[in-house]
Amino acid sequence: MSLIHTLTILICLAALFSYVNHRLLKLPITIGLMAVALVFSLVLLGLGKLGFGIEAEAQRFIGAIDFNEALMHGMLGFLLFAGALHVKLDELLDLKWVVGTLAVVGTILSSLLIGGLGYFLFDLVGLPLPFLYCLLFGALISPTDPIAVMGILRQARLPKALEMKIVGESLFNDGVGVVIFFVVLNLLPKASVSATDVLMLFAEEALGGAALGLVLGYLAYRMLRSVDNYQVEILITLALVMGSFGLADVLHTSGPIAVVVAGLLIGNHGRRLAMSETTREHLDNFWQLLDELLNAVLFVLIGLEVLVLSFQYTYLLAGLVAIPLVLAARWLSVVLQIKLFSLVREFSARTITILTWGGLRGGISVALALSLPAGEMREAVVTITYAVVIFSILVQGLTINRVLGTGVSVKNGVDGA
Repeated sequence: MSLIHTLTILICLAALFSYVNHRLLKLPITIGLMAVALVFSLVLLGLGKLGFGIEAEAQRFIGAIDFNEALMHGMLGFLLFAGALHVKLDELLDLKWVVGTLAVVGTILSSLLIGGLGYFLFDLVGLPLPFLYCLLFGALISPTDPIAVMGILRQARLPKALEMKIVGESLFNDGVGVVIFFVVLNLLPKASVSATDVLMLFAEEALGGAALGLVLGYLAYRMLRSVDNYQVEILITLALVMGSFGLADVLHTSGPIAVVVAGLLIGNHGRRLAMSETTREHLDNFWQLLDELLNAVLFVLIGLEVLVLSFQYTYLLAGLVAIPLVLAARWLSVVLQIKLFSLVREFSARTITILTWGGLRGGISVALALSLPAGEMREAVVTITYAVVIFSILVQGLTINRVLGTGVSVKNGVDGA
């Protein structure tokens, strides 16, 4: 099937599912789209069991879409840039140590906890995964997905400072998680590896991505300052996103981190010093529309991916075990860091609970799982990942408002932890 036919089907399904959600379910649009797509997929599978062949055609359609390529090398850069564009840098810098530590230390700690405990727990339920595959699962499922987080938090009534912690962390731990994932993935074919090799690869990906985003963002900023034409300026931002991701691939640095850094620079200094009011209005409208359109397609794809999952009993049981494991690892990594930071700054009540429950997983985790080498281990990790993502978006996303605290500030002892 040609690219235009594939896009046509996905856009038509997104429009239909959003209409059904708006008229009947009235859920937040990202959750509603995925829920309707999931039900649609299950209905097709049910029809297949009854002898209808339509699910086979649907499976061929979904199987022909490279989800990893579509998200990680297509939609992700635009979605991250659109999110970073509206993050206020002064507020983020005020929380730089908290956000940075949650994004880097928290992701590494959570990856190790999930990988180590998962190695034993999955074996107990009859799925003996190799340790490196458990570590890969920990790396791909630990980062909170900025697309899912920002899409769902728009409807949540979070205190501003707490929302900035969640959004800021998700923008950066996504890039950190991708770096950790590919570091571990590079270990699979090797008999041994040194700590120096790991640190060098991590620095090349993470620090190189940040430096690339800063350089390209500054060049785009200088170009924006020299013109006053919103069509040209929107094209410059599009080129910035695509150029950053493309060049990051060539240089083997982190594309997500490069795009986030560039987006923060343009969204703050560029917006304030290099754009007229007319340009700001058109730029915001353009990126908001593109963000919502790509989000719609992405969450429809997540719901449809169930058509190509392997529904083996042990995989599903391991997925059920992984849900509390991921939440527990997230809670522990948050507790350790917030307790430490509470010695020097205040946090709103129930910060730990909200950071834990608001740490949503989404399409990036699924895309990374699908990028694993083909085989039985890949099928197991994909199914387990999908179970965690479905729970995260449907259950955590729909109940985030119910776990909001009173907003009372506390010090030296947060959230009763």
